[in-house]
Amino acid sequence: MSDKLSFRALQLANEQRNTYGLRYHDFARYRKHCANRTHRIRSTLKITHGKGRDFKKLPPVNQENMKDGHLQLLLMEAERAWAYSQDLVSQSLQPTNSEKAYTLRHSATGRLRRSVNWSTQLLSHCQGLFALSRLSAGSLLETTIYTLILNGRFLRYREDFEDALIQLCVARHLLDELAAAATTSRDQALAVLFADEIGPEIRYCAHELGWEKSYDVDGIVSELSSKHKNALVEGCDGLLSRFKTEEEALKHVEGKKKLETLIWEGEPVPVRNPELVDVFLKVQEAEKKLDVHDDGKAKASGSKKSVVAYDAILLALSDAEDVARRLKEAQQSTGSSAATSSGTRDMHFLYAYTVFQLLSRRIQRDFRLVKALLASLSSPSRTQSKPRQVDARVYPAIVKLLDAVMQGLTQMRTLSIVDDSPGLSSGVDARISYVKASRCLYLARCYVNVKKYAEALTLLQHSSIHIRETQSHISISNSEAAEVAFFPLSQVEFGQLESQISSDSLQFKQDWFAYNGGSLSADHQSCKKPAFFNIALNYVDLNMDRLLERAGKESAPAPAPAPTTKVESVADKRRIVEDRRAATPEPAPASTARGGLSSLLGGWWGKS
Repeated sequence: MSDKLSFRALQLANEQRNTYGLRYHDFARYRKHCANRTHRIRSTLKITHGKGRDFKKLPPVNQENMKDGHLQLLLMEAERAWAYSQDLVSQSLQPTNSEKAYTLRHSATGRLRRSVNWSTQLLSHCQGLFALSRLSAGSLLETTIYTLILNGRFLRYREDFEDALIQLCVARHLLDELAAAATTSRDQALAVLFADEIGPEIRYCAHELGWEKSYDVDGIVSELSSKHKNALVEGCDGLLSRFKTEEEALKHVEGKKKLETLIWEGEPVPVRNPELVDVFLKVQEAEKKLDVHDDGKAKASGSKKSVVAYDAILLALSDAEDVARRLKEAQQSTGSSAATSSGTRDMHFLYAYTVFQLLSRRIQRDFRLVKALLASLSSPSRTQSKPRQVDARVYPAIVKLLDAVMQGLTQMRTLSIVDDSPGLSSGVDARISYVKASRCLYLARCYVNVKKYAEALTLLQHSSIHIRETQSHISISNSEAAEVAFFPLSQVEFGQLESQISSDSLQFKQDWFAYNGGSLSADHQSCKKPAFFNIALNYVDLNMDRLLERAGKESAPAPAPAPTTKVESVADKRRIVEDRRAATPEPAPASTARGGLSSLLGGWWGKS
């Protein structure tokens, strides 16, 4: 006897449909893929009908020598016929095919009936393999559910709503049992996905039958499945108990990973798609590694290992964002919705939630790098040197990181889940203002390094304005509601930032005056500092005679005061003061000087 088979009908059908066109309801592409897939499987199993015109009948396949490929072949044949029927139905609804709509619908019915026949053959083979213990109870349950869904859709298409409702309700009950007993989050999401697909069909059949509460899908399923599940599924209760026993054994032996519950504003966020479960499991593993690196010194110093852990989280979240975006676009293009009850999170919410997590982790990583750069400035080797001598590349790097943080916060503010929460939106606005204030502070220090003090002081004024905006945003909203977990803010941080702004403002003013006296001219060499008296004489009338007397110098007799006239300008006043000063003595005339060499060199040897 061969080994145990691992055939899973629902998982294989979901993977093939999403990969080859059914995400966007492209039934023609999927039908072509199923045809190619069946041909490859036949070639692999060597069960082709031969070449040329000679038809070779296939030998019967025994249960003992059956492989996974034989079951996959029957499944793909059923999928091919079902996709062809759906393609014909869509063609019959087009206005250009109105004349042959009846023929197309008739052909669609035949293809759908053929699909049910293929699935029934698949189910009979799976039941035989299960009796030989070559197939697990979970695999048989998935094949049974697949057959019930196809049969229910065929009956609904023929407007046999009562039998269709019974078939679909039993399938939904089995899917709920699969989801409840699944050991992995992926299997649980797979069962929930198929249950969401047939939920609207159950509601439609109940409505056509005139049920009073046709909207209550769970109630209808509970009522009909308990009556008909043992009639439609042979040994249903025993099969379910066998499945639960196998899942418990797998849970203890393999220790399969399960996705932790995602929480948003105190409420769980269900992930109802297997693809999203896979990517969120990777995110969960990366977050656990980050928690390990965040212990002790790694959290305080912003080590390289913690940054690498953030990079792993960002990579996983980027994959999750890509998957969620494709699922959201597919839902928008087809006009379908996976929500089956009020309050259920749809794919639009999951996409916004994924983007929010991605942006928050990216902001945390950028702030970790900012702290690492600031820690390098306050290292012991830096503190022993002059306080103003820092690496010119540090502050521009910090400004660039803060630009990325501000961009992430601005993008986060536009998300629907943030806009719908008043407390969270106010908190994000407060963080945006705070980052703007910090950015202006470090940008001002960049300008100081290139001796542009006017621009630096202007930026510090803008920083003070952003600080006041931050405090106003926080005061408007409730303090608890405005708290953002990934970006905490406190009054201590506000005080530190304000003290830095005030101290830098004073220091920049002093440096500016020492540099060029506070002039706006960039060329400080051509701007000489004026003497004190040159400035004072423009505004004060000095008594030069009194100054000379106090200096111990005799002053020449002052001339008679001129008649008092009104000084019309500052230049006239300065000229009057200069006239009152002692005249510089003129050199002696050349005729009274001694002749000879002493008269030529008298300036060197003293007076003659």
